Amino acid sequence: MAENKVFGVSADALKQYVEKIEHLELEKAEIAGFIKEAYMEAKSTGFDPKIIRQVIRDRKLDPKEVDELETLLIMYKRALGMLPELDQAA
Repeated sequence: MAENKVFGVSADALKQYVEKIEHLELEKAEIAGFIKEAYMEAKSTGFDPKIIRQVIRDRKLDPKEVDELETLLIMYKRALGMLPELDQAA
């Protein structure tokens, strides 16, 4: 059986990749729905979804990197007057 080629591209192989990716995209959408439901459940019990998202992002990082990011955030907030200045004597 001859391979189905169009302009040198295997149409059969391309179709398999496209169908595989479409299937994975459907699975991804389904999982995204489950994640959204989990955030809604957490919110309904009093947790803040934005903070949970940040915690999840931070858990993917090295603890030292999290410390550095938190230090920079505090520094930037202080520079913008969003936090009180530190007592220089302390």
